[in-house]
Amino acid sequence: MKKSYWLLLAFGVGLIVLSFTPLPDLVGLIGSGGARDGGAAAQGSGGSGACPANAPEARLDFTMKDMNGADVKFADHKGKVVLLNFWATWCPPCKMEIPWFVEFQEQYGGKGFQVLGVSVDDPPEKLPPFAREYGTNYPLLVGADREDVQEAFGPIFGIPVTVIIGRDGRVCKRHLGPVGKEQFESEIKALL
Repeated sequence: MKKSYWLLLAFGVGLIVLSFTPLPDLVGLIGSGGARDGGAAAQGSGGSGACPANAPEARLDFTMKDMNGADVKFADHKGKVVLLNFWATWCPPCKMEIPWFVEFQEQYGGKGFQVLGVSVDDPPEKLPPFAREYGTNYPLLVGADREDVQEAFGPIFGIPVTVIIGRDGRVCKRHLGPVGKEQFESEIKALL
């Protein structure tokens, strides 16, 4: 009994560590057989915010409904830097980040940047009042029944999850949990 308890505990700790590992780092670690080179090769020549050379392609073949029932095609945003945020109206860390995303959309939207917010479990009628309250200036997408999208950019074990996609359609950054405004902005600016 004691041995199985420790195995289960070790497995759980491993899952927690993996869930907080950014996707490019995890892909680089797996692709290099576990070897780490200090991150220089994974970061590429563009600095800490640039897209790693081994970044995977993002699935941009999805069409989702926004809070007003209009279709939003991910492929229409290829060529832009996209911040794809998985969130919910009841999530305190999500509510903390949303004003930053509004500010980023306003500041960088004209430079080829787009925020897309995917509400993972809210019914469509909850989104317009939330959008008015937070002054969202970017599409809020209904993702409650879209496990396919969550799986494509996941795994999503908790929220918020934020994926930053480069102009070339590669997943450059993936964050599980809240991230500081300065870090987001640095990553966005490095890709613009």
